[in-house]
Amino acid sequence: MTKTIILIYGVLSYFVGVAGLISIIAVLGGLAPYGFLWTGQPIAVNAIAWNTALVAIWGFFHSYMARPSFKAMFTKVIPEPAERPTYVLVAGVTSLLLTGLWINIPGVIWSAEGSVIAYALLAVFWFGWALTFASTFAINHFDLFGLRQVYVHFRDQPRPPLNFVKRAMYKYIRHPIQTGVMIGIWATPMMTNTQIILSLGFTAYIFTGLWFEERDLIREHGEDYLAYKKEAGMLLPKIG
Repeated sequence: MTKTIILIYGVLSYFVGVAGLISIIAVLGGLAPYGFLWTGQPIAVNAIAWNTALVAIWGFFHSYMARPSFKAMFTKVIPEPAERPTYVLVAGVTSLLLTGLWINIPGVIWSAEGSVIAYALLAVFWFGWALTFASTFAINHFDLFGLRQVYVHFRDQPRPPLNFVKRAMYKYIRHPIQTGVMIGIWATPMMTNTQIILSLGFTAYIFTGLWFEERDLIREHGEDYLAYKKEAGMLLPKIG
């Protein structure tokens, strides 16, 4: 029964995580409004401070819960197979709250709407998110989102650790998922005062998170990862 509950929990967490990611893409792409969870007027606070706090809280959970030290502590409280689904669940919920409670700020920084440049930027925008999605499958999408963990636990099968692999875009870029996100948050035909805080906040999170992640990867894979750093760029292909 416990295995069934963990499996259901993992599947539900997966869909919440995907919904959170879709909400970010939707508001950036103009397919959904910022602050869609407000039923009336947003609360009377400084919009810049509020939005900055939202992205800071989002970044904290995404980064802190991914650290090995947190995982080791957390798995003393919950079953180990449920650890990654919990991360995905929290990531999805915080992403929905981030976009749904965002407060609009008047003003436009740049606009290329109605021009050839706008269509080019939209193409780059969707390419970035396609790269992010494809990059999850180039490693192991189902492990990344916690489904592999709960499935093998449900089947009572051993779960060997994933091998360190360099395939597809990972041959040239060490973190193509983040590369796609960086493209997606900046390649927009219109940059508003509403979006700029989100774009800047995500950029700060990516570089801060990658500093910790690279440190963890070196500790885990040692010389293999140090050699990989010489072969592939962090966010852009290494030339020469």
